[in-house]
Amino acid sequence: MKILHFYPKSDQMIAQYVGILAEGMRHSAEIQRADTLGAFKTKLNEMRPDIVHIHGCWQFALNQAAAMARKQEVRIVLSPHGQLTPWILKEKASIKGDTQSPTDVIGRSELLQRRTVGKAFAIIVSGKMECQSFQRLGWNPRIEVVHNSIITNSITQQEMCSQVFKVYQKVLDSNVLEQMSDKDEGLLAVIIKAGITGDSRWVAGIPYPTEDIDWRRILIYAEHQNIRNYVDYGIATLNLHADAIDTRHIAAYFPEKYKRPQPLKELIGEYMGDETDYLLRMIKQIQSAPCLLHLIELTRELMRDSVDDDKLQAVLEEKHLTVFASRLMQILSEQTLLDEGYMPIEPVNDRGTRQIRKSIANHLKI
Repeated sequence: MKILHFYPKSDQMIAQYVGILAEGMRHSAEIQRADTLGAFKTKLNEMRPDIVHIHGCWQFALNQAAAMARKQEVRIVLSPHGQLTPWILKEKASIKGDTQSPTDVIGRSELLQRRTVGKAFAIIVSGKMECQSFQRLGWNPRIEVVHNSIITNSITQQEMCSQVFKVYQKVLDSNVLEQMSDKDEGLLAVIIKAGITGDSRWVAGIPYPTEDIDWRRILIYAEHQNIRNYVDYGIATLNLHADAIDTRHIAAYFPEKYKRPQPLKELIGEYMGDETDYLLRMIKQIQSAPCLLHLIELTRELMRDSVDDDKLQAVLEEKHLTVFASRLMQILSEQTLLDEGYMPIEPVNDRGTRQIRKSIANHLKI
């Protein structure tokens, strides 16, 4: 884990706070600090951090640093250090002669600050009062309370560092697909196919890596997509040596509308003896809300001997689903490695296909 802190050079208390975090995490993370925008830019490019931790608000350099980090797709944690409390906002409004309420201030500085705060992966506040006032702003729902050992005896330095580190880990364990390498994504597809078929011969001709695998990300992604059973079976089928990680209780952030995927039969009902009707219901459900679990279940169903391709083609045409189904076949060829011999229609890779692909990729996007 690599963390880059950025804080105002003029604020000695924040500098002390960052120093405590750096010292307390020296054995568990690579820590760098910057108190000028120039130094930050240099270290951002050289270090390639996993997380940028911004300390404080209102200074334009802090917003610029956050924008630089976002451009490089680095996740941001922000600690306001009490600078978004109502009295501070009132002071900002009164300086400008603004008569609006603190939460209605529309000045350029406030808009920039709102953007920086809103796009942060997590906000760390130092107490209950600060948490409540920040919640009322409604700028970011991902709030963590970690008391500051400099200003209270209710927490030790070691405890503070441990709790902040847990926030960092939670950030990195969220939307892990966004951080997975092409190599790991390719391996996941192979594992999924092996998990569907239960036979390594189905992937015998497909090269896949066996070393330097980020198993934590693969397994967390499987957990969040509710496909851990398929992935575990695939790993066992391929005789891969994956890390033993219990992903059920790993903390992570999710989009506000995230729902853990449920098996298709819980959404469309059980198989009633008509294979074509069941496949049609599956495809309609995927059209409304595509997710990896349902792609896997559709792949399993398409590989059954009872599928009548001609009948399915006719029904898809009748229901005006042929174009979507063609795009879906392309997605299945990528995500579950479905062979063309099991596709009832030819795959199509066009703009609509890219939209489906994007929808699946964004399922866990914050």
